[in-house]
Amino acid sequence: MSITKESELIGMKKISEVVGTTLKLMREYAKVGISTKELDEYGGSILKSYGAKSAPYETYGFPGYSCISINEEAAHGIPSDKKILKEGDLVNIDVSAELNGFWSDNGGSFVVGKDIYNHQPLVDASKNILRKAINNIKGGVKIADIGYVIETEAKKSGFKVIKNLAGHGVGRSLHENPENILNYRVKSNKERFKKNTTVAIETFISTKSTIAIELNDGWTLVGNKGGYVTQHEQTILVTDNFPIILTKSNEIWN
Repeated sequence: MSITKESELIGMKKISEVVGTTLKLMREYAKVGISTKELDEYGGSILKSYGAKSAPYETYGFPGYSCISINEEAAHGIPSDKKILKEGDLVNIDVSAELNGFWSDNGGSFVVGKDIYNHQPLVDASKNILRKAINNIKGGVKIADIGYVIETEAKKSGFKVIKNLAGHGVGRSLHENPENILNYRVKSNKERFKKNTTVAIETFISTKSTIAIELNDGWTLVGNKGGYVTQHEQTILVTDNFPIILTKSNEIWN
């Protein structure tokens, strides 16, 4: 959305702090032995305590308050009491919500317990690439150029990007223009970031796959060639200089 008055900025800051804090607390709550359903219920209780509504549930009727993807799942994992977190699992939590007519979105991947399967390099690459991408965003910058940064940095780290998952505008709804802030460069895309707009920037960094495909449950996405995918996401306010990270309360870069 385009921020035109102080009250809109206050609204976006408030919901962004809520989803960021929820993500941080859920990450800390995630321990070996608990189910993703329990983790999701915990996140849902935090959102409710702020008076916020789960965006995937409200918008799409998603069967959970947040998307929790484990190991080979790339995105949109359904919380389940049958999925129990184990030592070394690669977990992604994506939290988005609405409060007082404003929407915000953030996510992060991490390893539960000890990193016995060596997922941490992929997690670190995703986090670092997101930071670099965001640091290059300001009003007037081409969206395609940020896709180029993400893809180039992924290759440098020995990884690939998922090409059909993308960041997006956010604010008065969960997905707004610009609809596709892709993780690679489309040279024909001349669209530019606009000052004073709020967007969700997210990395999808993978070990083998370049396309996410949907499973039969109608939600869960996995890589077309297997392997693992990490995602990190921040909602930001585009300025003439460095963006303002609205969801910084998630502490995904700490």
